Amino acid sequence: QVQLVESGGGLVQAGGSLKLSCVASARTSSTNAMGWFRQDPDKEPEFVAHINWSGTNIRYADSVKGRFTNSRDNAKNTLYLKMNSLKLEDTAVYYCAAGRYVATSAGPYDYWGQGTQVNVSS
Repeated sequence: QVQLVESGGGLVQAGGSLKLSCVASARTSSTNAMGWFRQDPDKEPEFVAHINWSGTNIRYADSVKGRFTNSRDNAKNTLYLKMNSLKLEDTAVYYCAAGRYVATSAGPYDYWGQGTQVNVSS
């Protein structure tokens, strides 16, 4: 069993920046791939970014490409999401997820964090 704990969310003005962190409680094959999703109430989770173990396979949703940077520190079992030039539409609960293989859909991920709220104001 792997626990994921996100932090770093909060309230920021449009154009500002935030950095989310996600700490995994253990290193297993189910943390080879890690990803970020976000979700508005009553909507399906939306893919944001994913990264493989070596960091050689990183992908972003078109809506965040060029503004968000996904990275990981394997020695610390930690995933990061640096979010720059935030927009109102980035407001959501952000979740980190871990699984064996990178994917842009939620299904293949085995473990999920509790989520951290990001609010972008005008």
